[in-house]
Amino acid sequence: MKNLIIVLVLTVSVLGCKKEAHQAEKGEHENHITTSDKDEAPKKKVLSPHTSTMEMVGDAHIHIDYSSPGVRGRIIFGGLVGYDNVWQAGAHNATWLETNKDLVINGELLPKGKYGFFTIPSKEDWTIMINKNWDQHGKDEYDEKDDVIRFRVTPNVSDKITEHLEYKVNKISETQGNISFAWEKVTISFPFKINQ
Repeated sequence: MKNLIIVLVLTVSVLGCKKEAHQAEKGEHENHITTSDKDEAPKKKVLSPHTSTMEMVGDAHIHIDYSSPGVRGRIIFGGLVGYDNVWQAGAHNATWLETNKDLVINGELLPKGKYGFFTIPSKEDWTIMINKNWDQHGKDEYDEKDDVIRFRVTPNVSDKITEHLEYKVNKISETQGNISFAWEKVTISFPFKINQ
């Protein structure tokens, strides 16, 4: 009988310990926060962030939307961006320009609206094209016949590096401004005026 009592006490003790261990394990599991591989992976830095610039010149709102690639130690013009080829003047989708007022650029009328902004870089001068087809990937659908305005500018080349492509709309007066573009060692700019 004494042996039977000892066996019962041991059995109850073992079963009680197992139950407590299971509850403790269950409690730890309920409080445990799991993470997925997606949460643990470091966020990849965007190499060509999407950005925009805008300015009010008088009552004209001028907006330029583009993706801004970095130099990252590369030769850009005459390298990554080949000379004498159409370029979407940014990364990914075509850069676009929008104005809520008619502008005069290089003596030509640019009616209010939204336009693709393209260039043909070269060593001596750049061709600027403002095109009806603003919504396209890169220059995939670029067609010269859709150019509203096409003109040439002389680039300014310096030793100073602009790491990320940057557009600016600069107000000169209530009726005039200029648009500039800088990347790597090259800056281009051209004036515009509000059509009165």
